[in-house]
Amino acid sequence: MPTIKTENGRECVVSGKDGTPCLVVEDLTKDFGGLRAVDGVNLRIESGERRVLMGPNGAGKTTLFNLISGIYPSSGGRILYFEKDVTGLPSYRRAALGIARTYQITNLFPNLTVLDNILMACQALVQTKFVMFRPLSSYHRLMDRCNELLKGFGLWEKRNELVKNLSHGDQRQIEVSLALAEKPRLLLLDEPAAGLSSAETHALTLLLKKLDPSITILLIEHDMDVAFEFAERITVLYQGKFLAEGTKEEIKNNPTVQEIYLGSE
Repeated sequence: MPTIKTENGRECVVSGKDGTPCLVVEDLTKDFGGLRAVDGVNLRIESGERRVLMGPNGAGKTTLFNLISGIYPSSGGRILYFEKDVTGLPSYRRAALGIARTYQITNLFPNLTVLDNILMACQALVQTKFVMFRPLSSYHRLMDRCNELLKGFGLWEKRNELVKNLSHGDQRQIEVSLALAEKPRLLLLDEPAAGLSSAETHALTLLLKKLDPSITILLIEHDMDVAFEFAERITVLYQGKFLAEGTKEEIKNNPTVQEIYLGSE
């Protein structure tokens, strides 16, 4: 699959035809010494799809994210992004192609303002990050994108507050906004509702459902209400292997899933 470079120097995958899947994972494997954390997983996610990845602790969900985003090299198999083989690409090259992610543990600059955190994310993939003698605020395109995110995520009134003074729910929203700063085509969300109150979880779920429908989203989530409300399809992993896949109703009614994950009655 060919790539082009945009005005800001970012690489973009050019989709060759309608119906091209966003992500295809083929026989993906990851070994840590004698431990096989991901064992021959196959996955196909269509462009614009909302997919939830479920499974008990130790199922290999976050490791799979680390493989897709390039944090870990794979031990076997391959990863196709809009039909381009990205298996051997480093994480920064995958980010430049439009793959973004969040982490289980909030990863922000606590002593900087909300605006500064988002502004740095907006310039992370453009050449201006190498310019040391000009303030970021002087780049109008970056400021426009930053302001757009601040308003879209309801953070405008808090833009000048230090991140460390905000609630965990606000910090989670900031982290999602950072991942969206460069308009990714594939967004990997690793338990975004972890540690949130019921009200914060509801607010975050509404926010996620309002995201650009052209963005493909793969979400790891243990909160069943969030998972079933957000997902179009659900994939279940167990002990590093593919266990089941289907609609919300099919997963709810799958006896094996009920037994090992949801709990049997």
